[in-house]
Amino acid sequence: MLLKSVYVLTRQVLGLVGLVFRGDLAKDAELLVLRHENAVLRRHVGRVRYEPADRAWLAALARLVPRRRWAEVFPVTPATLLAWHRRLAAGKYDTRKSRKPGRPATCPGIARLVVRLARENPLWGHRRIHGELIKLGVTIAPSTVWEILHAAGIDPAPRRPGPGWRQFLHAQAAGIVAVDFLHVDTVLPKRIYVLVFIEHGTRRMHIGRVTASPTGEWTVQQARNLAFSFGERFEDIRFLIRDRGSNFTAPFDAVFRAAGTRIVRTAVQAPRMNAICERLVGTLRRELLDRVLILGEGHLRAVLAEYQVQQDGLRGEVPGSRIVNPGLFRAAFLRTQRAPFDALGSPVTYAVLAMGFAWM
Repeated sequence: MLLKSVYVLTRQVLGLVGLVFRGDLAKDAELLVLRHENAVLRRHVGRVRYEPADRAWLAALARLVPRRRWAEVFPVTPATLLAWHRRLAAGKYDTRKSRKPGRPATCPGIARLVVRLARENPLWGHRRIHGELIKLGVTIAPSTVWEILHAAGIDPAPRRPGPGWRQFLHAQAAGIVAVDFLHVDTVLPKRIYVLVFIEHGTRRMHIGRVTASPTGEWTVQQARNLAFSFGERFEDIRFLIRDRGSNFTAPFDAVFRAAGTRIVRTAVQAPRMNAICERLVGTLRRELLDRVLILGEGHLRAVLAEYQVQQDGLRGEVPGSRIVNPGLFRAAFLRTQRAPFDALGSPVTYAVLAMGFAWM
């Protein structure tokens, strides 16, 4: 298009130079012929469409012809001719083609930050998010924040739905402790009881003492031991979940109530109300107690102590498995061998225990 315009303009300029050196009579005659031909064409042709080169040429010649004769000479109205000239002059300073139309696109990093703020703070609307971005030095319009949230499927309005049960329980878990009994049958049929505590927030377990007769006084002492091990954190416990067993007496509850803890008793035969502690008991059975023969109280204390150390992160697990490393059981076995034999301990019993280790 540009090459064609240059060619047409060059041809017209050369024709104008040749016209200057011609005689006046010949020029006048040619002008009369052209005027008549122009008048005939106007009668037979409707609207004429001019190319950019034609418009530039007519606009340039308009400066050489008196304005009162424009209607007679040019095939367009004076207003159209002036508009062409303004467009020709404005094109020199037009920068619209140098950039894309519309607003500049928002930086992807800013868009991700807006979505992250909205999801981590469900109560914030687009106005609040815009204010926080201004504090960070990010220049952005509130309407842009609204569009980003709308495109991400997040309601830009300040009112949002309340937290779900998962979010609610996660926020309350830091102040909840659950407790339950775990019973273990030894090699010689004797049942031993263990009191197990677990923190809901961190899933960290606290194993109490081992006994064959869990009385109310014994249970109260385990609560006092837990309070001593927690230290100042014991006052942060807001709820204690337990069942309705007769071992949990009023003095047991009083140890926790003294720190401002509320006792929550589960319904009868409703283990799901204490699901996290029940799951811990099941984990202890599947990963530990079902894989070793327990000799007596001393042996059970040693095995549980090794397991708790491993669960606290001081010992590793077998790669790709949740089963505790058998070396931990062997260490517990050697420890019981070094300890004095209890009422159930005998060389025969330890031989049976060694056979139990052989298949692991």
